[in-house]
Amino acid sequence: MPAHVYDHQSPERFVVGTVGLPGERTFFLQATSAGRVDSFVLEKEQVEVLAERIDELLDLVRARSTGEHGVPPQPLPELEDNGGLVTPVDPEFRIGTMSMGWDTENHRLLLECFELTRADAESGSSSEPGDDGQERSVLRAMLPGPQAREFARRALQVVSAGRGECPLCHQPLDAAGHVCPRLNGVPR
Repeated sequence: MPAHVYDHQSPERFVVGTVGLPGERTFFLQATSAGRVDSFVLEKEQVEVLAERIDELLDLVRARSTGEHGVPPQPLPELEDNGGLVTPVDPEFRIGTMSMGWDTENHRLLLECFELTRADAESGSSSEPGDDGQERSVLRAMLPGPQAREFARRALQVVSAGRGECPLCHQPLDAAGHVCPRLNGVPR
């Protein structure tokens, strides 16, 4: 049994955003339902992988479906959400393990994000929920296909909005300068 379930069966808004300057950004996932806003911290890499996996799952649903599945091939312009996070951003927990699936009966994406525990952080890994006997809080959200597609679009946009990339070594450029290994440490 989870420590606490943050349940968003039909969120009005489900987005990723950041707080901070490029190179020092903190990534947040926010879910809004019935006037309640829940925020969760996650890593940039988690955002990127989640968005890619959501797109892959939605493409798979479209390819395997013969009837009405409610999944558009691309994000719908009328659902575009580029607004900022609701402030103040007060996270409920840091996300560790995530899982998702497609509810074929209700035609919705089910996403579960489990709390990263102190033991996970100290060991450098995130156990499968329930494997270590610890109770974890969980965010559970159900997203219709169009909303899930828009979430993935925005998430990838937020990830790519960070620091630019060095054209030589492909490492992030810092505002304070960049020491490129391809130029033998000469500042670029």
